Amino acid sequence: MVRKVFLSTKTAELLFFILLVILLISGNAMGAGFAIVEQSVSGLGNAYAGGAASAEDATTIFYNPAGISRLQEPELIVGTHIIMPSARFKNEGSTHVLQSITGVALTGGDSGNGAITVYVPNFYYARHLTKSLSVGLGINSPFGLETEYSEEWVGRYHAIKSELTTININPTIAYIINENLSIGIGLNFQYLKAKLSNAIDFGTIDAAGGLAAFGLAAGALGLIPQQSDGYVTLKGDSWGIGYNLGILYEFNAETRLGIAYRSRVKHKVKGDADFSNVPSGLDPYPIFKDTNAESYITLPDSLSVGLYHLLTSQLAVMADITWTNWSVFDELRFKFDNTYQADGVTTTKWKDSYRYSLGLTYMPSKQLALRTGIAYDESPIRDAKYRTPRIPDEDRLWVAFGVGYRFSKHIGIDIGYAHLFVKDPVIKKTPTGEDKLRGGLRGSYEANVNILNAQLSWRF
Repeated sequence: MVRKVFLSTKTAELLFFILLVILLISGNAMGAGFAIVEQSVSGLGNAYAGGAASAEDATTIFYNPAGISRLQEPELIVGTHIIMPSARFKNEGSTHVLQSITGVALTGGDSGNGAITVYVPNFYYARHLTKSLSVGLGINSPFGLETEYSEEWVGRYHAIKSELTTININPTIAYIINENLSIGIGLNFQYLKAKLSNAIDFGTIDAAGGLAAFGLAAGALGLIPQQSDGYVTLKGDSWGIGYNLGILYEFNAETRLGIAYRSRVKHKVKGDADFSNVPSGLDPYPIFKDTNAESYITLPDSLSVGLYHLLTSQLAVMADITWTNWSVFDELRFKFDNTYQADGVTTTKWKDSYRYSLGLTYMPSKQLALRTGIAYDESPIRDAKYRTPRIPDEDRLWVAFGVGYRFSKHIGIDIGYAHLFVKDPVIKKTPTGEDKLRGGLRGSYEANVNILNAQLSWRF
């Protein structure tokens, strides 16, 4: 008996470190805003309806830590999500700040699909320490985005490469207060890494007199607007800390209610700005030089209320409402150590958003679970003038299906699929203010998302 426990512990440790390595090299995908709700394969089949109340397996660590109190045996889960977004931009009359003088609009192509297929893995482990006390550990990625366009596309001055990755390490503990009520709390040690790039229109800066502060008259360098592009890449990373907590109330054996809160996490991102293809005429001047940079980013808090009800011994229904405090994301600002370099600013003015979902699970046998669900996911973007090609987000409707099968008492597998119908995102920028030199990008996207996932659960 001692031998078996020893082997199980070593195996669990090995899987943990393998998963950690996978997470460190994995990509991320844009969700509503840039949240990633895909933290459970079993939950995807129900479109994550009832996430705070279902507590089917160890993935409840993310959705409601109190839920691990319901698990009967120690459980380890390894899952991955393949997220395949599509976002094809169509230029619809983009303008340039000098267009009235030169007669030339904002130039460049549509750039095809700016979205990138990525995979998002998850790892969870939970077990009882006593009859009333349980502990767990989750490793996941709650926020992320990745888009990339060609260096010649029409919106190149707004965005070329955008990548944000988070790795969240979430130890949790849950306690059974009485036969109806459980509580749970977790800490979130969160790593964030970001990389953003865009083109710089040195021709327009020169022609519009943007270098007058250095004694250079308009056109002094002889550069041609939109034909003398350089580039800047911003890179940085940060560690932040937050918490999540939840309560699970079981009215009876058929019905339970879950309420869960995830705190905001503040990041001070430090890194550098690298400039390339800068015109040689700017070499004597202390501008557009490689320098250190930093940005303050607050990732939003959220509150979920979920309901799970067993209609019959074979059919369960669940529902969920989730609020996300996206209004904390008012702007993205980078400050440079080079005092001659103006801040890089993108105004967002996002609003709080809500997600509503309904799901059904049919269990024809103890081994098999068939799932389906729908969800409506609101975008936090107020209107087209605040939408950026870095995050071409809009409201979306989820339609999801999933299957769970237990091969034995110890081993089970879940697979899921979801299609997200995305309202066509529209961008309407004007070449004024912070977008004066970026151009008045105007157009719309044809967008949708497909998600495939699978997870293996091991109870021992």
